[in-house]
Amino acid sequence: MVRTEEFRRLATAGLTILAFAAVYFASARVGLLQHVVIGGAVVTPLWPPTGIALSCLFLVGFWTWPGIVVGTLLVIASLSPVDPGALGIMAGNTLAPVLSYLMLRRVGFRVEMDRLRDGVALVALGAFGGMLISATVASCTLWITGHLPPGGFWPTWAAWWVGDAMGVLVVAPLLLALRTVRWPQDVRPSRWLEAAALAAACVVVSLLVTRSELSVLFLVFPLIVWAALRFQLIGAAPCVLVLSLFAITAATEQSGPFGGQSLLSAMVNLQALNGSAALTALLLSAIVTEQNTIRRRIEQACLELAEVVDRLAPGESRRRWPPEEGEAR
Repeated sequence: MVRTEEFRRLATAGLTILAFAAVYFASARVGLLQHVVIGGAVVTPLWPPTGIALSCLFLVGFWTWPGIVVGTLLVIASLSPVDPGALGIMAGNTLAPVLSYLMLRRVGFRVEMDRLRDGVALVALGAFGGMLISATVASCTLWITGHLPPGGFWPTWAAWWVGDAMGVLVVAPLLLALRTVRWPQDVRPSRWLEAAALAAACVVVSLLVTRSELSVLFLVFPLIVWAALRFQLIGAAPCVLVLSLFAITAATEQSGPFGGQSLLSAMVNLQALNGSAALTALLLSAIVTEQNTIRRRIEQACLELAEVVDRLAPGESRRRWPPEEGEAR
């Protein structure tokens, strides 16, 4: 019986890792649909697997990290023959989310992201800090194996780092926010109408600003602020994802506000937009969530205090304050 239960646990763990690897591979193929060649290497403006990997380590467990190795191997094998250089890329792609996870755990990161410090930690350690590993290891591997020209190291490194970091900033918050989603109860119809209006406005405005030849990309930020203030991360994260998808398509096609720019300039402007939008949504949502949590705790403390007062002096907690004129003070 003990061996049977152990076998079931191992089988479940193995299937979970394989499922994780399959999701990693599928998201990588989606990301590669909008790839560009910078410095002689194929990179993507947004690499979803990094966000999926980091989220899986938090939501499922650290033991799923072999799924990153298997998923990366599948991606490399689908692009070119596997050679010794692939081992370096596999190591970098695995170490980056693993070290990001360990650093975030070290500073007490909470997946609910209900504190400003959680948002700052995800940005600084999860995205910008941890993804330095994958960019550095991959670029060095490509340079050592001769896949990069002499002047292609730093452009490839920067593009790789930003693409991985954007995957964390755009994808991870959405997946972590979905973990806490519950079907709302007793929601006013006006709330549903507001959510629908926000979703429609986000799609329409994102489409218009990324297709217009005018530089009006800043028009999406009021929508992100609206989503963060009213719906926090579960509303702001999808808005950022929709904007990023439209913007990436326009930048890779060098159309709309990215028209007439070199590929490198278009990528720089694209990542500035994506980074600013993701940071605005993430940090503002964290601030609003933290304030709401503090308010609820204060309200709960007041209710508990009122119950204590009722036990000590029944009826006193319901007296009006300040007392009306003529009442004893």
